[in-house]
Amino acid sequence: MEKISLPRPVTRGQVSVEEAIYNRVSRRSFQKQSLHLAQAGQLLWSAGGLGAVGAAGVSRAAPSAGATYPLELYLVAGAVEGLDTGLYYYDYRAHALEMLQQSDLRVRLARASLGQEMVAQAPVSMIMAANYERTTRRYGERGYRYVYMEVGSVSQNIYLQAEALQLATVAVGAFDDAAVKQVLAIEEAPLMIMPVGLK
Repeated sequence: MEKISLPRPVTRGQVSVEEAIYNRVSRRSFQKQSLHLAQAGQLLWSAGGLGAVGAAGVSRAAPSAGATYPLELYLVAGAVEGLDTGLYYYDYRAHALEMLQQSDLRVRLARASLGQEMVAQAPVSMIMAANYERTTRRYGERGYRYVYMEVGSVSQNIYLQAEALQLATVAVGAFDDAAVKQVLAIEEAPLMIMPVGLK
């Protein structure tokens, strides 16, 4: 499948991490404006992209127990300049997107999210979905706990990156799991949805 390359991520911004932490709040309303492809790419990179090279090899943006990385990142795009509406899979190795569905899924995703309208109104939503076995085959039942910890780390990265980009977001955990899986047609277990738009 053809990949859509994303603009190179920025690793030195104009907002300090302290300022982003201080100003971070959950925001459930967005301006009716499109996002730029670079903004979408920066958010995806902050959630799970490649980081610095260290003694243990190449790191990723968020920590993972035993480097098992059970989370997959999906983007529901409704209004992104330079990107067709649809569902995309984030390939962190290539920092690129793969289109899985060419359709505006925002209204259906909002219905699956127990009618939370901000999901339908946001230009994009980022979805974190887990392949638990990647972690549980190493850590047994305790691996489930580690997956949930990882979702917390990833969502905080998205919050802080959104704040640094002057974007609004909120962590959505209230949804019908089976309905979200059906809308996205994915195998993994959806754990969190984060709609994002301009403040």
